[in-house]
Amino acid sequence: MKIVVIGGTGLIGSKLVARLRERGQEVLAASPNSGVNTVTGEGLPQALAGARVVVDVANSPSFEDKAVMNFFTTAGQNLLAAETAAGVGHHVALSIVGTDRLPDSGYLRAKVVQENLIKNSGVPYTILRSTQFFEFGPGIADAATEGTTVRVPGKGKIQPVFSADVVSVLAELTVAPPLNSTVEVAGPERFGFDEFMTHVLNAKKDKRKVVADPHARYFGTELSEDSLVPLGEARIGPTKYDDWIKRPGSIR
Repeated sequence: MKIVVIGGTGLIGSKLVARLRERGQEVLAASPNSGVNTVTGEGLPQALAGARVVVDVANSPSFEDKAVMNFFTTAGQNLLAAETAAGVGHHVALSIVGTDRLPDSGYLRAKVVQENLIKNSGVPYTILRSTQFFEFGPGIADAATEGTTVRVPGKGKIQPVFSADVVSVLAELTVAPPLNSTVEVAGPERFGFDEFMTHVLNAKKDKRKVVADPHARYFGTELSEDSLVPLGEARIGPTKYDDWIKRPGSIR
């Protein structure tokens, strides 16, 4: 079975490609570097020829509101049209837990558009929504930094997950029949936002001070208590944060 992974050289894509190949699957890692560009459509017909499954884990190169909306709209339309023409039988996409609960975030508004394009395309699909990856902790801290203070939402909870645990669920869904629905995955521990940021900084021996502010924004939007965590049933990754940070190279 031929599987095409769009964004196959990134954090999730590269791990997914390796995992599927270990299982004996024929996998094409597609990205602009390999001549496959979902925004321009370049290389899509050739990459999708004979494909049974397409997994889209590509991300926008810019998080600016207009740019990210253009990326997910244009790339989504081009990819789904090419899949329809190629007779692809299963579209798998990676999205974010809470996407439809935070309309003030330009990035998440664009992810809602991407999800709706998938649902309305006619291509059988499975969407996997994930919570924030452990690996993104330092970037979240940097984005919230004001001088020597990391100002984070005081009300929001976060249930981060190890990216490899997300890949395990994604690989399982990729080789299974399409669900035509959405699945969620999260880590095994739920933290206050300030508690998680303190873990992240302590792991790096970073002396910045974490401050919980009820009006602090998370990438452009204020959070409620449960904005970023699963509200119902979810797959739970086995890896705890403190176990992950003990692994060589986990924190950079």
